[in-house]
Amino acid sequence: MQIINSIEDAKALEGQEVGLSDWAVIDQHRIDQFAEATTDHQWIHVDTERAAQEMPDGKTIAHGYLTLALIPALTGKFVEVKNLARAINFGLNKVRFYAPVPVGSRLRARATVLQARKRAGALLLTSEIRIEVEGQRKPACVAETLGMYFFNEEES
Repeated sequence: MQIINSIEDAKALEGQEVGLSDWAVIDQHRIDQFAEATTDHQWIHVDTERAAQEMPDGKTIAHGYLTLALIPALTGKFVEVKNLARAINFGLNKVRFYAPVPVGSRLRARATVLQARKRAGALLLTSEIRIEVEGQRKPACVAETLGMYFFNEEES
């Protein structure tokens, strides 16, 4: 885990890989729960019988947005910002889904800090997150994430 006490600490991490998560299994139950939460019931995600007949590997695949939504859970232990008042998800600059995630796959996240800047009195941290699928050459997803970290005290 990388510790950040200041914006300068974060700037020192630019260009560095800051974490590699444990593997997480993407099972049909998780896919079905995501479909329920988002009302996205496209058959390639939830119809196991049809997928067995029509999908290239005979399996359903996870929603791309499910893969994206796992980023906070997978990367949550990569960086600890000390003296933190609050943190917010500021958004994404770019997201690409390069490979499907078949049911039963194991995913992990790899994060690199791209940029650390002061913005509105806070740390704006831009990171590249690569979601890897075990046994696949191409990542499932590459996302450039933006996080805002507000410190408890004004930095000198």
